[in-house]
Amino acid sequence: MIISLIAFLMACSSPSTDKVKEAELNPEPETPVVYSSKTQLATFAGGCFWCVEAPFEGLDGVISVVSGYAGGKEKNPTYGEVSSGKTSHRESVQITFDPEVISYSELVDIFWQTFDPTDVGGSFYDRGSQYESAIFFHDAEQKKVAEESKSRLDKSKRFDKPVATPIIKYTNFYPAEEYHQDYYKKNPKDYYAYRTGSGRDEFIKKHWPELSEKKYTAPSKAELKKNLTPLQYEVTMEDETEYAFQNEYNGNKEDGIYVCIVSGAPLFSSKDKYESGSGWPSFVKPIDARAIDKPIDKTLGMERVEVRSKFGNSHLGHVFYDGPAPTNLRYCMNSAAMKFIPKSEMQAAGYGEYLWLVD
Repeated sequence: MIISLIAFLMACSSPSTDKVKEAELNPEPETPVVYSSKTQLATFAGGCFWCVEAPFEGLDGVISVVSGYAGGKEKNPTYGEVSSGKTSHRESVQITFDPEVISYSELVDIFWQTFDPTDVGGSFYDRGSQYESAIFFHDAEQKKVAEESKSRLDKSKRFDKPVATPIIKYTNFYPAEEYHQDYYKKNPKDYYAYRTGSGRDEFIKKHWPELSEKKYTAPSKAELKKNLTPLQYEVTMEDETEYAFQNEYNGNKEDGIYVCIVSGAPLFSSKDKYESGSGWPSFVKPIDARAIDKPIDKTLGMERVEVRSKFGNSHLGHVFYDGPAPTNLRYCMNSAAMKFIPKSEMQAAGYGEYLWLVD
């Protein structure tokens, strides 16, 4: 019994299989859809690489997520060497993504929600420099995005201690052994037992708002047809587009958030809204990329990236690669697909946990 407990505590070492769908918002598709020929890399360390890999799997725009070892001097390290602290590497994940579909900024936003960024000297049960967190930036733009994101998170006072995750220049990455890849799918019982036992899930639940289908449930189409306006129903359920410049939120400059008109799930912050000149409300990024889907739309004789509300299963608009820095994306949304919650009403409406994204 004692030996089993020690082995459990020392391993990168796992809620149960019946919690798989609840715990991971984005199950990995069998074949990731590739939209453009552009690819970029993002490399993160957040303790046990099994737990950092899984949240990025299945996100539209993410081509691959690989567990491995980064930042050390030793070449071709093994799991045994790294996990025992015999190298200068950190357990890490490397993400290959299409910047025309998902931005580096969106990936960083998700990364912060996968671990304890205030932990110094390890991560939860796993102690030692090999389990310390880090953002390894690949270029000057990534460094700027990471530093601004870290500063904003620190100022939010979401945590009792300062954000300690360092932002380090990328040098190398070595893929881990095959049995570590997609560990959450290969060994779900061990994986979810570790997440619960280590305290990772408890920490995330305490510090981050719930974003799930259970909380943001979409009504039936019959109910929607009864409660939405004809335009709202046509846009959300029938993929129509409202008129440019003749919609409710294109010129809205008030502070607040925009939520899904169908499910109520938070979608965009006024902080990320900008005047694109398109005639529709435009944003540089969503509040959380895990709350939206981005299928390829081949209607009208062209190929575009559609944006849909994951929990509302509703059409929102499209995203284009012609936006401003740092994301270079323009989330061009239909006002009719969203409801605006002014900052002064967010707390009462149940969105108080998102106030820091509006300030």
